[in-house]
Amino acid sequence: QVQLTVSGGGSVQAGGSLRLSCPASGYIYSSYCMGWFRQAPGKEREKVAGIDTDGSTKYAESVKGRFTISKDNAKNTLYLQMNGLKPEDTAMYYCAAGEWTCAFLWANLYDYKYWGQGTQVTVSS
Repeated sequence: QVQLTVSGGGSVQAGGSLRLSCPASGYIYSSYCMGWFRQAPGKEREKVAGIDTDGSTKYAESVKGRFTISKDNAKNTLYLQMNGLKPEDTAMYYCAAGEWTCAFLWANLYDYKYWGQGTQVTVSS
């Protein structure tokens, strides 16, 4: 059973930066589609960024140019660098790993097989 552990959340002022990390207990990052998601209170979980096995990336329009997803296969760790944070970025952030292609999972986020426990990101104005 693969476990994903999310860390790096916190409280920052608008314009600030945070870096989220998501190490996995098993060696999956070289063969799984990985993604970051977030969910604000009272809202649906939404995709933030995804990275495929070949390193190709995809971002939600709302975070393009501000967030960067990356992974270190040797360390089996997924990252999300968040710059230029806005109050609307406030949410619980989750990482996930899936066996399907990223093209499929980007449209079907609940088909990711493994999910981290989430970390809170709060951005104040």
